[in-house]
Amino acid sequence: MEIKRISPFLSISPQIYPAHVEKIAALGFKTIINNRPDKESDDQPLASELSAEAAKHGMVFINQPVISGHVTRPDADNFAAELKRAQGPVLAFCRTGTRCTMLWAMTEARHMDAEVILNFAESLGYNLKAHRATFKYIATSAAGGAGTEMRQHVAETHDVVIVGGGSAGIATAASLLKRRPELDIVVIEPRYKHFYQPGFTMVGGGVFEPSQPQSFTEDLMPAGVRWVRTAAAAFEPGHNQVILEDGSRLAYRQLVVASGLKLHWGAVEGLRETLGKNGVTSNYRFDYAPYTWELVQKLRSGRAIFTQPLMPIKCPGAPQKAMYLSCDHWLRNHCLDDIDVRFCSASNVLFDVEHFVPPLMEYIKKYDADVNLFYNLVAIDGEARKAWFDVSQPGSEPCREEMEYDMIHVCPPQIAPDFIRSSPLANETGWVDVAPDTLRHTRFENIFSLGDVCSAPSAKTLAAARRQAPVVAQNLLSVFDGKEPDVCYDGYGSCPLTVERGKIVLAEYGYEGKILPTFPEWLIKSDQASKAAWVLKEKMLPTVYYQLMLKGREWLVGRY
Repeated sequence: MEIKRISPFLSISPQIYPAHVEKIAALGFKTIINNRPDKESDDQPLASELSAEAAKHGMVFINQPVISGHVTRPDADNFAAELKRAQGPVLAFCRTGTRCTMLWAMTEARHMDAEVILNFAESLGYNLKAHRATFKYIATSAAGGAGTEMRQHVAETHDVVIVGGGSAGIATAASLLKRRPELDIVVIEPRYKHFYQPGFTMVGGGVFEPSQPQSFTEDLMPAGVRWVRTAAAAFEPGHNQVILEDGSRLAYRQLVVASGLKLHWGAVEGLRETLGKNGVTSNYRFDYAPYTWELVQKLRSGRAIFTQPLMPIKCPGAPQKAMYLSCDHWLRNHCLDDIDVRFCSASNVLFDVEHFVPPLMEYIKKYDADVNLFYNLVAIDGEARKAWFDVSQPGSEPCREEMEYDMIHVCPPQIAPDFIRSSPLANETGWVDVAPDTLRHTRFENIFSLGDVCSAPSAKTLAAARRQAPVVAQNLLSVFDGKEPDVCYDGYGSCPLTVERGKIVLAEYGYEGKILPTFPEWLIKSDQASKAAWVLKEKMLPTVYYQLMLKGREWLVGRY
């Protein structure tokens, strides 16, 4: 939680969470203003949750959502009115603090010099220079002058703008700079923390400490890249522009979209309200992975359910990994016989690539887990500890089945982020529409996409992004130089299936399920659980990630 003081009465911060509210109250704040609409991102608590927590600590919670990319004069007027009525000190928050700062600036522009506003905002880490004309117009209007509000100034055009500073975005920036160090590259990323997502399963299985998979974005951003710490809100590919959450714009010669996907918690009725309590958990959220391990350690008898929605999802083996590591713990602690383990998947197969199903089935039998295919989770009642599934098995009438549980690990349905789905870049299913081999957009020749958000029919895994980054870098530079893309991505993805503590089935495959092993069979057999694969995941892959992939050192990705 980063709180920045604007005045003795008003401070701003990025997104806050229920766990922060007690500290906010202890710091003396009396009112919290939320300037962010619900469900903008998958890691965002509902305003109702924060309001309830604020009430517990005697604070007033004001919900004044402002749409990303569309901060308006009426929004600023409403913000000013709320501040007048509020009991101070006040803490206002949004995704990054940018919208709150913009609202404050538009309010103060009536009587404060625009340059003073811009310099102060910059001292807080917010660049509002694109709005200089707007602030001057507001000042003129307040003084009774006339004029027409000016269109936002567009900053100079950058060689490459990358939307998303996660694994795929940073790796692409590093790969581009490795090939052409003089490039002018901007990365748009609102989050100050960076997560090594394969570590979430290990935290949920008690293998990693919660601190291991997290670091700071600024420590990983490649030298020479300009990091714009805000969120993208929209695209205007016809003008080669990205619109940011404060309404300002960035122009580009080449665009890379690597924004990740959205965990659609709201698709399961009641899930948001009970997640993180009442025995409901998910390793797909970093802050709930420790709760998974807590539940696993406490459960000695009863029913444990592990769910998987329809594809596509991030890391298709992760729902099973959670089950296998949990079962391994219960087996080692002599209580597995008293636990009814159920894997409920909306899919029609245990794993999409048949080659890897036999070794997984050995562990299904070892743990005596009940596999329920065609079971799609649709609702949860946390207090009653009940879950409901829509079941559509071949040869039977569709029905809804109720299951009681003591612990349930949920993998949520997953979709493209809202600002992607509503953009000209999306295909009919909402993903950025790219050619599966070159990863170039099918309609806009100077746009590429990779990682979880692109439409390529490969597994949405970190390993896929590791292979995609140099492909995008090389093909982007070819287009930049007036040539056609000249390298192809084969659909490679990898899913290290942690079937027990100390062994992994290393699933490596490409388009159409083609087996693409990295290591020789004498070292790691692709159809067997392997100790060597466990060492690779636990000890080697974090180093490969931080010291190679994110630094443009393209080990075992081919020659591009």
